[in-house]
Amino acid sequence: MLENITLTKIEYKRLHQAAERYEMLRKIFELDFFAPPPTTDTRKIIKEFRATGLYNEAFLKSLSRGLKESHYFSKARSRNK
Repeated sequence: MLENITLTKIEYKRLHQAAERYEMLRKIFELDFFAPPPTTDTRKIIKEFRATGLYNEAFLKSLSRGLKESHYFSKARSRNK
């Protein structure tokens, strides 16, 4: 049985990148993908996104509209009334 294997630098980089992507996906799938969000208060969510300074107003308006149209958040609003 061979003890050493020789790879080209390009092949080594390709295999290394594939291993890194696999590891990243493995970590993502360990999380609870379907866990409910920590809050259902859409105003609080928008406020926290705005506070980061990373998102423009067009995105924040779109996010707000999406949250209002979301089945999950509309059910949460009706439960909290």
